[in-house]
Amino acid sequence: MARALLLFCLVAAALWPRPAQAALTLCNRTSYILYAATSAIQSPRSETRGWTRIAPGDCEVARKEPLTAETYLVHARSALAHSGPARAWGGNYPVCVKDANFTLRQAVTQPYCTAGDTFALSFAPLDNHGQRDWTMHFDEKPALTLSQAQLVGAKRLLKDNGYRIAAMDAKPDKATGAALNDFRKKARLGPDAGNRELFTALERAAARTAAPAGYTVCNETREMLLVALGEVPRGRSVSRGWWTVQAGACARAITTPLAANDIFLLAQRGNGQAVVAGPQKFCTTPSAFEIQGAGNCATRGYAESGFARTDTRGRSGYIARITPSGLAR
Repeated sequence: MARALLLFCLVAAALWPRPAQAALTLCNRTSYILYAATSAIQSPRSETRGWTRIAPGDCEVARKEPLTAETYLVHARSALAHSGPARAWGGNYPVCVKDANFTLRQAVTQPYCTAGDTFALSFAPLDNHGQRDWTMHFDEKPALTLSQAQLVGAKRLLKDNGYRIAAMDAKPDKATGAALNDFRKKARLGPDAGNRELFTALERAAARTAAPAGYTVCNETREMLLVALGEVPRGRSVSRGWWTVQAGACARAITTPLAANDIFLLAQRGNGQAVVAGPQKFCTTPSAFEIQGAGNCATRGYAESGFARTDTRGRSGYIARITPSGLAR
């Protein structure tokens, strides 16, 4: 699964105060909500965990156990709620991950990402200088302190929510203060709600409107879903599937800016029962597929399934949200 990358600088700081029982602490000095994954390699095995959510200006524990493995790798990506291309920090080491929270254990020599719901992202090595506990920071340019990252991060999420923000800087201003007050009222945040509650509400609200480039499917049900897409570029039908979207997770099925006016969606439970379907017919198979043409499915050895239309006219990005009652409109 391809993702646009904006490299963040990584700075390790051994003297940052550590929460109790924390061996690896990740601190976010960027203006983006980050989701981080870490991999510990102790030949011949590796263990990869994700995702640790880190709000701007905050620190979170990624690993509690002492850092005694041979090698540690780290990757972080920006939240889907942010508008524009996805931002990520990575390196040159491909590691298997899942879209939902996960722990993956596999042999170091095992072929990457053989499971249907896994894909590879590029991780970077973490040099903890042999220390059993460590703290590292994600940074962007120009560099921000943790307190500055909180303010710029709030501005960025307010802009993602449609508020007019003049500048993405660390300077307080009346317009930002007014926007924050307005959002708090709309989100019904109490007077005692702190930054944690504020950033959670800002992310949830932005995720309902922001659409990263491409086609993203978010599963708001309580069970895993299998997703397929149908398109008719230049009058020639093509259908592709299946993407596995875990409960509460999102998956980007198309990672490039959209050009089609319509994309058709089919979502099924693991038992084959449709959650999202419609009248537009495309060919499908039970296993992974890419099928050219939508006619004569049965004579070509395929099944025929009905897909629901989603209107992507004029949009470079689209988020399809699937609820227990079907496609959210």
